[in-house]
Amino acid sequence: MSDPVQLVWFRQDLRLTDHRALRAAIATGAPVLPVYILDDETPGPWAIASASRWWLHHSLTELTRALAGIGAPLVFRRGTFSAELVKLVKETGATAVFCSRSYEPWAVALENDLKAKLTKAGAELKRYPGTLLREPEDLRTKTGGPFKVYTPFWNALSGGDDPAKPQPAPTQITPPAKLPKSDALASWKLLPTKPDWSGGMRESWQPGEAGAEQRLEAFLDAIVSGYADSRNRPDKVGTSRLSPHLHFGEISPCRVWHALMHHARGNSLDKGAETYLKEIVWREFSYHLLFHFPDLPEKPFRPEFAAYPWKNQKANLTAWQRGQTGYPIVDAGMRELWHTGWMHNRVRMIVASFLIKHLLISWQQGQTWFWDTLVDADLANNAASWQWVAGSGADAAPYFRIFNPMKQGTTFDPKGEYVRRWVPELAALSDEDLNTPWEAAPAALAKAGVVLGKNYPHPIVDHAEARKAALAGYAAVRDSH
Repeated sequence: MSDPVQLVWFRQDLRLTDHRALRAAIATGAPVLPVYILDDETPGPWAIASASRWWLHHSLTELTRALAGIGAPLVFRRGTFSAELVKLVKETGATAVFCSRSYEPWAVALENDLKAKLTKAGAELKRYPGTLLREPEDLRTKTGGPFKVYTPFWNALSGGDDPAKPQPAPTQITPPAKLPKSDALASWKLLPTKPDWSGGMRESWQPGEAGAEQRLEAFLDAIVSGYADSRNRPDKVGTSRLSPHLHFGEISPCRVWHALMHHARGNSLDKGAETYLKEIVWREFSYHLLFHFPDLPEKPFRPEFAAYPWKNQKANLTAWQRGQTGYPIVDAGMRELWHTGWMHNRVRMIVASFLIKHLLISWQQGQTWFWDTLVDADLANNAASWQWVAGSGADAAPYFRIFNPMKQGTTFDPKGEYVRRWVPELAALSDEDLNTPWEAAPAALAKAGVVLGKNYPHPIVDHAEARKAALAGYAAVRDSH
């Protein structure tokens, strides 16, 4: 009698290296069947959105190829996670489903429900770490509660034991002799067709585990030593661009952590490497918050901000989404996002501050747009970071800190290379006029071929007046509280 089948349910862990659930299933000695399920129902409003679906298609294509190389197929099923996994258990006679944990509120509820349903079907749910450095329950304040401030969280994580060392990829998988039915990946139609708006993403990204490793190596070789400064310069190649690879689990944060430590060769981390690790731990902190405060994507972490007097004007939201606000650095960021599915982190802060504090549009609407357009759309990062900018989140920036988009542009894009790339209608303006075209002399505008109100918009709000209105809204929240 052959050993019972072990299912490995791939989720946000689309890799072979450092995959504890996969290695545990193989270690049983039984046949192993990898599966991926596309479920647009269980996550509710947080189902995988447009840009991320493009990435998912290519990541699954690479994972299929990698698994085939070690002897295993990847079975594709579409439906609810619970229903499809129970079906697969019954079809294969599997006695266990191995998976990496997920931490979104809907995923936590799913795992509890799934455990009961699988038990009833005669199988066990076996969950393993794999997407975080430390489990959210492992780090507690001195009083035993969850962390709400980043710096003590960083101190607790970085001051403890190193994260587990990454495990090598398996070299062989023995699949069951009889395979269940599988969808064709192409039948899911994850790629845009009419129109195909993914050209910029194809130019910018290589989804999959191999692409993630290449990004990491390039970062360590040429960028990390100067990262503390270069991370703020959208005009330079100064960031890791690992965020979508981390989101889809094509590389584990433990792999990144230990690669940085190895890069330091036993010496203390330089400023660039430590700064980058703090960004990785911000991601960790975001998941810590989401796990312990599951309303984070919907409600202000600081409840008094529920009373903020938003304007939420549709025309202004549309102008922001399309990169037509009249503020060049804001428009450049929004166009980069639309074209590549990604935006430089400094510019994310600028455009988020502009939406919330210049346009008085709620952070939830910005979060929703990012969810649809980012290839690294990540519920924990998205919610925590939008609330941080709004001033309503844990360890938030003070609400009265309002970015001046003109100053941000001249400081972090001093030669205008970023703005000129993404807002080419302003490319011929001088550096002095580039961030304030509405103040340029008529002759300078004419010489550059800029006609405000025709080929580039007038500012949709006045900076000084918008700042005054935002501070008045903050005062109203403060007074009501």
